Amino acid sequence: MPLTPLDIHNKEFTKGFRGYDEDEVNEFLDQVIKDYEMVIRERKELKEKMEQLNEKLGHFTNIETTLNKSILIAQETAEEVRGNATKESKLIIKEAEKNADRIINEALNKSRRISMDVEELKKQGKVFRTRLRMLIEAQLEMIGTDDWDHLFDEEIGEELELAENRS
Repeated sequence: MPLTPLDIHNKEFTKGFRGYDEDEVNEFLDQVIKDYEMVIRERKELKEKMEQLNEKLGHFTNIETTLNKSILIAQETAEEVRGNATKESKLIIKEAEKNADRIINEALNKSRRISMDVEELKKQGKVFRTRLRMLIEAQLEMIGTDDWDHLFDEEIGEELELAENRS
């Protein structure tokens, strides 16, 4: 058990024959008491300061731990967001490819229908042209026959008779 300033103060020395000077010993002991009290006070202050610093250190250690956890969570979240963005972009690309394929297929089908319609119109045009040619040829053939001459002769003859009858 360490000495206290009171222990030093209450210490009594036995007196011997030709011992130390009592006043000198008392002065020295008083000085030792003051110094010892000062050391104890400084020790107490240092202990309090150490406790405060340890408390602050504990606080900062907690903050460091929390920050490290937060950084890990942020990194995990960033990885998760990056992964989700990658998945979403792949889905968007896949959807765009599906839409592009659908649009291309629709365009091809429409192109085929138009081609079939064009071919049908060409066939109808050929049929119409053939029928028109046949009609025109029949009309030309009809114009080229002598039946017309006979009609003209009859009409001219009738007109002459009418004219003669009028006069």
